[in-house]
Amino acid sequence: MEAAVGDRLLVHGRTVGQHDRIAEVVEVLGDDGTPPYRVRFEDGHESVMSPGPDTVVRHPE
Repeated sequence: MEAAVGDRLLVHGRTVGQHDRIAEVVEVLGDDGTPPYRVRFEDGHESVMSPGPDTVVRHPE
């Protein structure tokens, strides 16, 4: 997985009833766009994450 600052990560819910979450990449901590990423979720919460297979990168249009 590769992402850049400004990309959005769509994290699919893992269980029934869990909603998808969207996070904006604010900093790339890995080499050449690889994880981990510092992200900001829709509610303003920031975290460092290494996305799993349930995550999709959405590049800005």
